Amino acid sequence: MAFGGFNENQHQAPMADINVTPMVDVMLVLLVIFIITAPLFTHAIKLELPNAQSQAAPEKPETITLAINAEGKLFWNNAAITREELSQRIATASQKQPQPELQLRADKSTRYEVIAQVMSAAQNGGMNKIGFVTDPKEVGR
Repeated sequence: MAFGGFNENQHQAPMADINVTPMVDVMLVLLVIFIITAPLFTHAIKLELPNAQSQAAPEKPETITLAINAEGKLFWNNAAITREELSQRIATASQKQPQPELQLRADKSTRYEVIAQVMSAAQNGGMNKIGFVTDPKEVGR
């Protein structure tokens, strides 16, 4: 028999162990091949790019956060203000160049009437960029 020991008198049982030596040899050869060929796949093309001049990027406008809590109180960039102050601050902010963006953050319990009044005051004051900020959490279905 081709497998087994040199002693013929011993009981010949099938071998139960798996010979992993050939598999390890193949894996080592593949590893060496990949180590050698990997740098060949990461080549870069050398280019001399032309020089060009362009205008500077436009200045990013300021962002103003106007928060409205559940009781209808106003907060301009986290500072409490009154409705009269709101009109003055909107008028001042709308004159800036570039005009800042007004981001409204309203509590979900805030009455729509208050939000509509604030939006109307912002529009009448000359603010063109008005956005709403919401919670990015996904609503359960």
